[in-house]
Amino acid sequence: MKLSLQHGPDDLVLRDIHLPPTPPWWPPAPGWWVLLGMLCVLLAAAFFIYRRTRRRRVWRTRVLAEIQAISIHHPHDDIAFATSLHQLLRRVACLYAVDAHQVQGERWREILGQVPVDEATLDMLMTLETRMYRPRAEFDRDGLQAAVHRWMQSALRSTKLTEPRHV
Repeated sequence: MKLSLQHGPDDLVLRDIHLPPTPPWWPPAPGWWVLLGMLCVLLAAAFFIYRRTRRRRVWRTRVLAEIQAISIHHPHDDIAFATSLHQLLRRVACLYAVDAHQVQGERWREILGQVPVDEATLDMLMTLETRMYRPRAEFDRDGLQAAVHRWMQSALRSTKLTEPRHV
C-alpha cells in the first residue's frame, strides 16, 4: 500500500480560525476584587469621618446654644448668669486641663489662655469669678456673653479637641 502525498487544490479543506471563548463575567478578574476592596475601605472611612464630624458639629452647636439659653434663663439675676457661664467655661476647659474644674487665679488664666483669643477676651472672662462672689460688682453682661461665645467658638474649633466628652 502506497500513500500518495500529492493532493490537488480541491483536496485540502481549511477550517476557519477558532477564537477562544469569551471570558465569563463571573468571577471577576483579581483586579476588580482589589478595586472593590479599596472602594469598601474608602466608603467605610468616609462614613466614620462624616459621623465623627457631624457628632462634633452637633455637640459644638449645643454648647454654643447653651450660652444663649443661660442668658434667657437668667434675664435679671446677674449672679446666677455669671455662675452659669463660669460653670460652662469650666466644663469646656476640662478638655484642655484635667484640673480646670478646681483651679483659680493665674492657673485658671493659663488654662483659658491655651485657647487662641485676645487679651481683652481673657480679661473679660476673668471677671466672672469676681462677679459670682460680689453681688454689687459691676460688669458688662452683653460683653461678657460675647467674650464667652468667642472663647467657646475658638476652643471648640481648636485642633487639640479629639473627641467630645460629657460637657
